Amino acid sequence: MLANPGDFCLEGGGVFLLGNMIMMRLLPLIGAAAVAVTLASCNTMSKEECQVADWRVVGDADGAAGYDPQERFAGHVDSCKKSGSMPDQTLWHEGYQAGIRRYCTPLGGASTGEGGRGYYNVCPPELEPDFMRGYSLGKRVHDLRGRLNTLRSGIKAKEADIDNRTGDLKKARGDERRDLRDKIDDMERDVRRMKREADDADYDLRNAQRDLDHLRQNPMAPPRY
Repeated sequence: MLANPGDFCLEGGGVFLLGNMIMMRLLPLIGAAAVAVTLASCNTMSKEECQVADWRVVGDADGAAGYDPQERFAGHVDSCKKSGSMPDQTLWHEGYQAGIRRYCTPLGGASTGEGGRGYYNVCPPELEPDFMRGYSLGKRVHDLRGRLNTLRSGIKAKEADIDNRTGDLKKARGDERRDLRDKIDDMERDVRRMKREADDADYDLRNAQRDLDHLRQNPMAPPRY
């Protein structure tokens, strides 16, 4: 399995690698050029962006995106070291405080949860309950979609396997035929069970989507139970 891009991100101004063995396996698969792209993608900003950045605006955008403030600012510092233009922490923090208030809303939480993105406990205490109300609904929709897709993919794969084994059954004889028949029966039972679970997940998803749609239309209304 290929390493995640984050495994090759810049750390403390240097490249942190998982080890020479991983690089030896990785390079033949994706090539040195792809590794360079992966390394570049770890930067929060380019050299040119660092040189012209309005750090209050950058902070505002980072807050509105819900980034962890310490990790994000540290990323800017690492990215801008070579440019000789260091981030202004005071201006960045002022912008971040403004941006985070746009993020920490019911709609911000809904978007974050539905997109499967993590929450880094960045919301001020007075805003967090409303954010989490949206986040919980969005995450439930995201998780149910994932479960339903997994079940449907599993059903499709299992049915294809049944078709293949049914073809083999026509040519089999004796014990081999009985073993194949038992295997097909087991797989058909699995398919029926998975279809029931998929129906349940689909029902739950439709209800969760209804609640999420209601929140988006009425973000400040009390939750429906």
